[in-house]
Order: sequence, then structure tokens, then C-alpha cells
Amino acid sequence: MTDKTYDAIVVGARCAGAPTAMLLARRGHRVLLVDRARFPSDTVSTHLIHPPGLAALDRWGLLSRVTAGDLPEITTYSFDLGPVTLAGSPAGYGFSGSYAPRRTVLDKILVDAASEAGVDVREGFSVDELVSGGEGADGTVTGIRGREHDRHQVTEHARVVIGADGAHSFVARTVGAASYAEKPKLQASYYTYWSGLGFEHFEAFLRPGRGFAGWPTNDGLTLLICSWPMREADAHHTDAEGAYLATIAMAPALAERTASATRVERLLGAAVPNYFRTPYGPGWALVGDAGYLKDFITAQGIQDGFQDAELCAGAVDEALTGKRPFEEAMRDYQEARDGRVREMYEFTADFANLDPPTPDMQQMFGAIAQRQETMDGFARVVAGVTAPSAFFSDPALHRAAG
Repeated sequence: MTDKTYDAIVVGARCAGAPTAMLLARRGHRVLLVDRARFPSDTVSTHLIHPPGLAALDRWGLLSRVTAGDLPEITTYSFDLGPVTLAGSPAGYGFSGSYAPRRTVLDKILVDAASEAGVDVREGFSVDELVSGGEGADGTVTGIRGREHDRHQVTEHARVVIGADGAHSFVARTVGAASYAEKPKLQASYYTYWSGLGFEHFEAFLRPGRGFAGWPTNDGLTLLICSWPMREADAHHTDAEGAYLATIAMAPALAERTASATRVERLLGAAVPNYFRTPYGPGWALVGDAGYLKDFITAQGIQDGFQDAELCAGAVDEALTGKRPFEEAMRDYQEARDGRVREMYEFTADFANLDPPTPDMQQMFGAIAQRQETMDGFARVVAGVTAPSAFFSDPALHRAAG
């Protein structure tokens, strides 16, 4: 056991955890950040950072690091719906497009930024248990117990322990964080990287019961992902490769492009649940996927983690400095988080069902395709720049759609 007591311990050092730790340290708090991984390391991800996420990186002074080198800007989002294609700009928050960095690049930048802010970063650290007790032994979380690989177990104490450890959060499971507004897994997705595919923009294809898309990332590579409904997941599990290629074949022009390209990495698969979790309790908090998760078809995860980190760090700072009681500050954090994402949560779930568009929706999409302004508006909804209700309730759009 060390003799140091931290203001906060953050468990998980990726897109929510590292920024949360960094922001708390920049406010003068003593912070420990632990992760079982060593960085740079990869993780399953869509990679996309839409304009709201870029704005967060810009506020933190990290944007130029992320966009440096050969990472292309993505200024057009295209949606091939079969009968009609919508192609628009996701611009917003002062940015003309988005970026899709590899997580080996992005997460390393975030961890380094946390260290530069004064965070005590321990990579390759596994948390074995949460420590609780203290005065009154009321079950309040007071620290963690764990180890760095083959080293002896250590105990570290903090005024608050923050779980940023993803969908299978050890912290959330240990404290029994309650879930609500849950939805089942909606689709199974597989992706890999291609060289020579030549994607310059975000290109999505929707076909009956299928969704697939590609966009450029680092090193001249294109990420190409294919999805099908969860009801088909078991049927395709033993031959995901065949299902992946058969899905691409549903867009012949795309199939021709892949035929002359080279796949450079193995196929990765994932399916995620949809939920909110109560993100705080006595001595603990949750941030990022540990506290809220939705299907990745709208690729909101990274910017959700960034914005969640700002909300959580602000609330924890208020509690640590005595500006507000912990419960009051964290309750407002939960309300702000839920209010910000609830509408996109439902919009994303509707998309992820991969149901064929109804005749009314076909008419609506046809109307959207008539004007560049409305195609831009649709792209900004998917990018999280514009709320779905603001776009789809526009009287001009309804008049155009009849």
C-alpha cells in the first residue's frame, strides 16, 4: 500500500477515461489513471470523430496532434439507399468535416496528454477489486486494489473512483450500477482495413437487412464495415468472412473496387447492447461506455466519450472543491448527459434495426435528395451536429415530402 491518497482514480484510459483524468488534473487535482492495456494499443472502434468531438479536442489543445500526418479530412457523408443517394456535408462547430484516426494513434495521444497534465498514469495495471469502508463503513468506495502484471498487489485510495472501463465495466458491475432505457443488441458488425480502396469520404450503403460503409483512416487505409440484424448473427458466425463479402456484393460498384484492393488485417466483429446506467453513487462515478452505450451505426462513441468526460470532470471538480455536494453535482451530470444523448439514442436504434424504409420514409428521403441544403442537414444529423427532431420537423422538409 502506498501512502498517497488521490483526489480521483480513473479506471480505463481510452476516449473517456484519459480526458476525464486530464481535465481533473488541469484543475489541480491529484489523479491516478490505470488501464490493463499498454499504449499504443488497438481496440474495436468506428474511429470516426464528428465535428462535436473535434471541437472538444480543439478545446483541449490536442486537435493538431490527432489530425497531423496523413490523416485525411472527411467532408462528405454519402448514403446510398438504393433508389436514391444522399450526399451532404457534416460541417458544424466551426469544422468542415470529420476525421477517423486509428485508435493506436488517438488513444496514445490522449494518454500522453493526461500524463503531461500531471496524471499518474499506470499502464498494464489490472484492478482486482474496489476498496470500500472508511468512517462509518457505509460501503462508500474509497479506492482500488490491483497490480501491474507480475508485481505485488497494491492498494490506492481516492476520494472518488471513476469507472471508464467500457461496456463490461468492472466498476459498474462491482457497485451494482442500475441500468435503464435498455435495448437489446440490434446488429452484428464486422470490419477490416483495405489498402488501395481509395475512399475519400464517408460512404454508407443501406440494403434490405444490411448496412455497410467505409471511410479513410491513417496510412492510406480504408475501414470497411458490414452489418446484419442480430437475428442472423448465429447463422453467419461460423462464416463471417463469407457474409462480409456477400454484403459488399450487394453494391456491385463497391464489389468491383474491393476486387482490386488488398485487405491488410484480420476481420474484427462486434455487437453492442444499448443502455444507460446510473453513473454515480457513494464514492464512485461512471463515464463513457461504462455509463451509457448505443449501437455504433451512427459512430457517436468517441465524441460521446469526449463530451461525457467534460460533464463528468466538471461535476467531480465541483464536488472535490466543495462547491456543491457530491450527490447534487453528479445528479446534474446524469441529467445533462441523458438530456444531451437521449434523442440520438432513439434515432440510432431506429437506424440499427436495418428495417427497409416505409413508403413514407422513402418519400421523405426522396424529398431530402432534391436539395443540397436538406442533404447537408441529414448528414449533420448523423454526425450529431443537428438534433433529429430539429431536422425532421422542419416544415419546409414536410412540404417538400408532401
